[in-house]
Amino acid sequence: MQRRYITVDVFTDRAFGGNPLAVVLDAGGLSTAQMQAIATEFNYSETTFVLPPQEAGHDAQVRIFTVNREIPFAGHPNVGTAFVLARRAATPPARLLFEEKAGLVPVAILSQQGKVAGAELTAPQPLSKQAQVSEEQAASCISLLAADVKTDRHPPLVASVGLPFLMVEVASREALRRAKPSAEGFANILPGIGTDAVYFYTRDVPAAEQPLDLQARMFHPGSSGLSEDPATGSATAAAAALLADLDPARDGELKLRIGQGVDMGRPSLLLTRVVKQGGSIASTHVGGNCVMMMEGSLSLAGER
Repeated sequence: MQRRYITVDVFTDRAFGGNPLAVVLDAGGLSTAQMQAIATEFNYSETTFVLPPQEAGHDAQVRIFTVNREIPFAGHPNVGTAFVLARRAATPPARLLFEEKAGLVPVAILSQQGKVAGAELTAPQPLSKQAQVSEEQAASCISLLAADVKTDRHPPLVASVGLPFLMVEVASREALRRAKPSAEGFANILPGIGTDAVYFYTRDVPAAEQPLDLQARMFHPGSSGLSEDPATGSATAAAAALLADLDPARDGELKLRIGQGVDMGRPSLLLTRVVKQGGSIASTHVGGNCVMMMEGSLSLAGER
């Protein structure tokens, strides 16, 4: 059986930017082991598999795999999958609703000049703030000094809106650029706090990179050791929710333009919105543009 796939670059408006994603259509009948093998073969940070929805009124069941494991939710897979499905539709929908391990994920379709240009997801879970670590522990994960970690707004802590990340603010753009993943730091710190990834950002954005509000990076386990992700929607959404939560008196909508992937040659732009009502977060959103890259078909040994 031939199964169609499409690859897209997500959170970018140009080819070879943003975060690559493989979207496997016609995924019905694939086992979990087969999905994992296909994701490992693509070797992207994530691959999605589109299946019929389990309940009426939903648009698709979407399963998300890294090269190592299935995950309950992720940002750029939702944005990219929605973009692909909307581009393939005879009449592009305004909104899609995906069933995922973390819950239902609404995704709004973004258009420019009458064409589908990208998508914006709504996080499936409210912000949760979990374990905290010291400046020294956080710095050890990204090969920096404790003095490079800022704590005036929040300590290094695990935050999630569907997938947990250690959130760290660093003091300068130079420190952000200098960071490297430390296998020793990851092994010593992350297993005990319920995550396997570090998202770190700075408010020190030089004029040449503005009008960005933040510049960010993310390190995580890849297929052959620790690697960097060029655009991490789930972490970006959690960071935006965390920053909005730090101002309990503020209601309305907090918007942030967040750059990522610049230091690895895949510049990305992630647009976030956090809506607050009565001092509490009502919803968290992240979106951006996408670019179609490749399409083809695959078949597995033994399938006809």
